[in-house]
Amino acid sequence: MYRSHTNGELRIEHINQQVTLCGWVQKSRDLGGLTFVDTRDRYGITQVVFNMDDNADLCKQARSLGREFVIQVEGKVAERSNKNKNILTGEIEIIAEKLTVLNASKTPPFTIEDETDGGEELRMKYRYLDLRRNPVQKNIRLRHQIGLATRNYMNSLNFLEIETPYLIKSTPEGARDFVVPSRMNEGQFYALPQSPQTFKQLLMVSGYDRYFQIVKCFRDEDLRADRQPEFTQIDCEMAFVDQEDILNTFEGLIRNLFKEIKGIDLPKVDRMTFDDAMKYYGCDKPDLRFGMKFNDLNEVTKNKGFKIFDEAEAVIGICAEGAAQFTRKQLDALTDFVKKPQVGAKGLVYVKCNEDGSFKSSVDKFYSQEDLAEWAKTCNAKAGDLLLVLSGNLDATRKQMNELRLHMGNLLELRDPNVFKALWVVDFPLLEWDEETNRFHAMHHPFTSPKAEYFDKLETAPGEVKANAYDMVINGVEIGGGSIRIHDKQIQKRMFDLLGFTEEEANEQFGFLMNAFEYGAPPHGGIAFGFDRICSIFGGSESIRDFIAFPKNNSGRDVMIDAPAKIDQEQLDELFLSVKEPIV
Repeated sequence: MYRSHTNGELRIEHINQQVTLCGWVQKSRDLGGLTFVDTRDRYGITQVVFNMDDNADLCKQARSLGREFVIQVEGKVAERSNKNKNILTGEIEIIAEKLTVLNASKTPPFTIEDETDGGEELRMKYRYLDLRRNPVQKNIRLRHQIGLATRNYMNSLNFLEIETPYLIKSTPEGARDFVVPSRMNEGQFYALPQSPQTFKQLLMVSGYDRYFQIVKCFRDEDLRADRQPEFTQIDCEMAFVDQEDILNTFEGLIRNLFKEIKGIDLPKVDRMTFDDAMKYYGCDKPDLRFGMKFNDLNEVTKNKGFKIFDEAEAVIGICAEGAAQFTRKQLDALTDFVKKPQVGAKGLVYVKCNEDGSFKSSVDKFYSQEDLAEWAKTCNAKAGDLLLVLSGNLDATRKQMNELRLHMGNLLELRDPNVFKALWVVDFPLLEWDEETNRFHAMHHPFTSPKAEYFDKLETAPGEVKANAYDMVINGVEIGGGSIRIHDKQIQKRMFDLLGFTEEEANEQFGFLMNAFEYGAPPHGGIAFGFDRICSIFGGSESIRDFIAFPKNNSGRDVMIDAPAKIDQEQLDELFLSVKEPIV
C-alpha cells in the first residue's frame, strides 16, 4: 500500500504512530532550520515537518518540492506546538523520516485554493485541477450523497432501478434531438434520449409497477446556468396509481432528501393551481420565500384620464414592504430594469406610502390622495410600503411583473438560499396554441392524460382541457414534473389528432407504444426530477455546472477536451456523411 492513512484522518490519539501519507503539495514554508510541507488529498490536509538538524539531505529534498508535486511521506505523528483549529488534523503533524516524489508537477495555471485566482473558462480548461479544490470536491460529494439517499429511499419503497437505451428513435415533440448516424444502416440515425419517457411506460405495460433510474438525458437547446446539453434525471414511473399517489410518494422523496442531506424537516408541500400561479405570480414556478403577490388594480385605476391605464387590458401592482424609502435614483433604476429588452415593459408607476399616511406617486397629476389610498387598500399596503405598477396586455404584463418581483426580492435580500419553500403546481392546461404553426402543442408531452372531468371537452373545446400534470417547484426553480399518462389507445389516438399528427405519422413515430396499449396497459403515471438542479439548490448555487464533474460551457463546448470536434474523412465516409465547410 502506498499509504497507511489519508491526510484527513490523523488525530491527537495517533501520536507516536509510524505512518505513511500520500498526496499533493498544497504549500511549503522554509523557516531556515525547519521546512513545513502541507500535503493534501480529498480527505484533508496534514502538516509535515522536515528538520535540518535531524536530516539535512531530507530537508534539502523537501525544499525542492513545488506546488502540486505528488509525494509519499513516512514519519511519526507528533503533537503540534501551534495548533490549527481550522483543519481537522490541526492538533498533529508528521515528523518526516523519508520523502519520495511520486510525480513532479508543472506550476498550475491557477491556485488550488478555496478562493482561486482562476477565471471560469481557465478552470474549465483545466477541470482536472479545478476538481482538486475543496469547494468543488464538496459539491461532488453532495451529488454522491443525494444520489445514494435517492436510491436508498426508492429501494425502501420497492422500486427497481432499470436501465433504458441511450440509442433510440428521434421524435418530433420537445427540444431538438442529438442524433447519431448509423454505420450499418445507411442514411439512418439514432437519437439520444431527451428522457426515457416511452420506455418507462412500456415497463409499466411489462408489469414492473415501480421503476426509477438516475439517468443521463440529452437536449440540443440553448444553454444557461441551469441547463446543460447532457443532464441527469431521477426518472420514475408507477402503475395502478392516480395523481394523489404520485404526489404523496415523491413529496416523500424530497422531504427525505432534505432530512438526510441537510437535516431539515421540510413541511408538507403546499399546492397551487397553474391558473392561480399565473394570476398571483405571473409564472408557473413561483418563488414563495417572499410575498409581493400580484394585485388586480383595473377597478381602482381606470377612467381617471390616465390613458396608459385606461387602454390597458391589465393593470397589476405589487407591494414591497418597507421600501418607501427608495430614493429617486433607485426608482429610476427600477424603471430602467423593466425597460430592458428581456423584460419588455414600457414604463413603471410607483406609489410611496408615507409614514404620515399620505401618498407620493409618479402619477399624482391623474390620481388624488383618495384614489391612491384605494390602490394601497387593494394591495394591502401600509405606511412605509412601496407600490409598483405595470400595465398592458395581460400575459405580457404578468411576465414583466414576475421579473420585477424577483428583482425586488433580490434587492431586498428576500431570496435567502438557506430558506426552502416547496410547492406543487397542478392542473396545467393539456394543450397550448402555437400561432406560428397554427396548431396545438402538448404543454408537457403527448402522453399526458387529460383530467377525467375534461374528457368531453377534447372534442368541443380542447384549449380548455386541464391535464393530469404536476410540477414540483422549490425556491422558484422547477425541479421536477410529471403526469398521469394516457393508457387507452383511443384517447392516445385522439391526442395525436389534436397535435396534428396524421395516422401514418403517429404510427411511424409511436406505433410501438400504441401496439403495447392493446396488450393490457395498466393505469400509470410518473415524474422526473432534475438531479443537477436538486444538487444546486441543496448546495446554494444557481449554476448546475458547479455540481457536474465535467460540464460544458455556455456554447455547449467541453473546452478541456475541445469537443465537439471535426472527425476525419474516413469516418465521414463510413457514416455516409458529407460536411459543408463553414462560410468565413
